[in-house]
Amino acid sequence: MYYEILTKLQTELNNDPLINTVSEGDIFSVDLSKQTIFPLCHIMVNSATFVDNVIQYNISIIAMDIVDVSKDETTNKFRGNDNEQDILNTQINVLNRLYEKLRRGNLYDDNYQVDGSPNVEPFIDRFENKLAGWTMTVNINTPNTMTVCDV
Repeated sequence: MYYEILTKLQTELNNDPLINTVSEGDIFSVDLSKQTIFPLCHIMVNSATFVDNVIQYNISIIAMDIVDVSKDETTNKFRGNDNEQDILNTQINVLNRLYEKLRRGNLYDDNYQVDGSPNVEPFIDRFENKLAGWTMTVNINTPNTMTVCDV
């Protein structure tokens, strides 16, 4: 099931028109200095729990993009002279679309279902580039198809 859940999430995120690259594993192994990979979604499996007839995965998905700062003088003090608010807007929509597919869409129909409500936190300039985005941490239940029969 581990391969399957990663593949399902990767496929859904790759099909999102607002994402260029999907990666998995330790975030520090991703070469964040390459601008061509953005916007980027990164998947991290934090833990798994066996609960009756399901395996519950706790997964964090980071949706992010590079903040472009204009060299023009700042005229709008609220919006600033960069695209930070635009990135936060588009990337929360990426995560919301994925959540809805898990909650009531095709992923739900394929037995990848959320348990509870996700926690979604914004970040700005967390990594070596000036990046902005959101981290969604969610519990996803999958069927536990393991048998007790000897092989």
